Amino acid sequence: MLPTVADVLDLEPVRRGAPRVLTGADRLAAPVRWVHVIELAEAGHLLRGGELVLSTGIALPPDPDGLARYVAGLAAAGVSALAVELGSRYVRALPRALVAAAAAAGLPLIAFERETQFIAITEAVHTQILDAQSGELRAAQRLNQVFTDLAVAGAGPDEIVARAADLARCPVILADLAHRVLACAPAGQDLTTLLAGFAARSRAVTVPGRIGYDPAAGWLIARVGSAAGDWGRVVFALPGPPDAGAPVLAERTATTLTLASLARGARQAASPRRAAHRSVLAAVARHGAGVGAGHHVGDAADLEARVVALGLPLAGRQLVPAAVVCSAAQGGPTPDQVADALAAACEELRIPAIAGVLDDHVAAALLTLPAGADHDAAVTRLAAGLRRAGALGPAQCIGVAAACGSIGELPGAFGAATTAASAAARYSPAGAGRRPFVRIADLGLAGLAFQVRDDPRVLAFAEHELGALLLHDDRYGTDLIAILSAYLEAGGNKAAAAKRCGIARPTLYERLHQIQQAIGASLDDADRRTSLHAALLIRRMTSVGQGSSGG
Repeated sequence: MLPTVADVLDLEPVRRGAPRVLTGADRLAAPVRWVHVIELAEAGHLLRGGELVLSTGIALPPDPDGLARYVAGLAAAGVSALAVELGSRYVRALPRALVAAAAAAGLPLIAFERETQFIAITEAVHTQILDAQSGELRAAQRLNQVFTDLAVAGAGPDEIVARAADLARCPVILADLAHRVLACAPAGQDLTTLLAGFAARSRAVTVPGRIGYDPAAGWLIARVGSAAGDWGRVVFALPGPPDAGAPVLAERTATTLTLASLARGARQAASPRRAAHRSVLAAVARHGAGVGAGHHVGDAADLEARVVALGLPLAGRQLVPAAVVCSAAQGGPTPDQVADALAAACEELRIPAIAGVLDDHVAAALLTLPAGADHDAAVTRLAAGLRRAGALGPAQCIGVAAACGSIGELPGAFGAATTAASAAARYSPAGAGRRPFVRIADLGLAGLAFQVRDDPRVLAFAEHELGALLLHDDRYGTDLIAILSAYLEAGGNKAAAAKRCGIARPTLYERLHQIQQAIGASLDDADRRTSLHAALLIRRMTSVGQGSSGG
C-alpha cells in the first residue's frame, strides 16, 4: 500500500525539519502517490492528485486572495498535503491567509520549522512508494501462483473457496444462480449464523458488472462463469470496504472456480470385484460418443470383450441399462450394498447382468435379455427382488432406458436411466398401481425440467418468475409459494385449492390477491399460469425446492 501523509511525517529526513501540522490533522491518512518540489504561484494545473507538494514559499502570491487561489488549485487537483519550509520567505510563521485557506479546503498544511533537504525527503518517500509498488507486484505474483497451482492440481470448489477465505481473512461463499450454497469457508465465524437466511439475503443483493461491492450487505461479489454464461457467484463477506487488492482476489477466485468446474474427480475402488464392475460400468456408461460414429472402434471391441469376460452374453441380446439412485436417509443402503443386491437378484432371476456403482449415489446394472423378451416384466421382477432385500424403498423406482443393440448406445442410455430414477424420486412417491420402474419419457414435463434443472438459463427463468414471491415469503414469513402451488395443481379450482391447503376460501382469495400483487400479474392469464407452473416444477426438481411444498 502507498505511504500516507502520517507515514511521511515519521520519516527521518522529515522529522529533521521539525514538521508541525497546521491544518487537516484529520486527513493524514491520505495516500501519497508522489512528491513534487514546486516554486510557482499557480501549481494546481501541473498536478494529477495524490502528491505531497514541497515549497519554500518563495514564489507564493503576496496577497490573501492569491494565496486562496493557490490553495484552491491544489485542493482541486487532489494533492495529499502541502509542506512549506520557514526561513526563505516566511521566517517565523506562515501567513494567516494561507492557513485559513488550507483549513477551509480541508488540505493538510505542514510547516517545517527547521531547514531540511527536500531531496532527502523526496528520495525517502519515493523509496517507500517504489517498495510498496514492488510489494504489491510480488503479492499479485504470489496470488497468481496460488490459484494457478490450485487449477493445475484440479482443486475442487471447497478447496478453492477455503484458500480464498484464508487470503481475504473473511468468509467466502460460492452460490449458484438459485442462491444455493455450493461451498463455504466461514473464516472462523459461526457457520450457522453466516448462512442463516442466505438465499433471501443473496436474492436481495445485486451488483453491476462482473465484480461489485454492496456496502449495505458488506459483500464483494464476483460472477462465476465463462463466455457461455454465468452459473454462480462468489461472495466475500468483508468487515469493511474492499481495499485495492480485494477485487483482484475475487477475480482470481472466480476464474479458478470456472476452471475447476471442468475438472473430474477420480474414484478409488472398494474391492477387486467392485473395481471390475465399476470399471466396466464406467466404460460402457461413459464411453465416448464417438463409438458408433467412426471413432474408437477398437475400444468398442475391447469393451465387448471385457463385458463377455465378466460373464455377460452379448450376441443376439438386447442391452437394458437399469439404475437405482440411493437414498441419503440415515441407515439406507449404500450404493455398494444396492449393487450387491442387484447382482444377487439378477442371479436369482437368471438374468445375465453385471452390477456395480457408477458414482457416490448411483448403483447400476446392465441386463442382457433375449431378443423378444418382455423387458417390463423382467425389470418388475428385479424390483420385487430388490424390495425383498431391502435395497429398494417403497417410494423408489428403478430407472431404465430403451433397450440398446450395441455398446456404443449405452452411454446415453445409462444417463437416461439415472435421470429417470432421480427425477421420479423428486417428482412424486410411488403410489398404488404405479410401476416400480420408470423411463424419462414417462415423466413428461417433469422429466424435461429435471434434465435442464441446473442450466443457468433455466435457473434464471425460475428466479425471474418466482423471485419476488420468494422474497415476499422470506421477508414477511408467509408461505405464498405453497398456496400458488396448490392453486395451480388444482387447475385453478379455488375450492379444491383451499381444501388442499386446509384454509377457508376467503382466506385463499386473500392469499391469491397477495400473490398477484407480489408477481405483478393476474393469475387469470393462462400463459402466466403456465410459466409459474413450470417455474415451480423447476424449483421442485432442484435442491432449492426439496422439502418445500412449492411445485
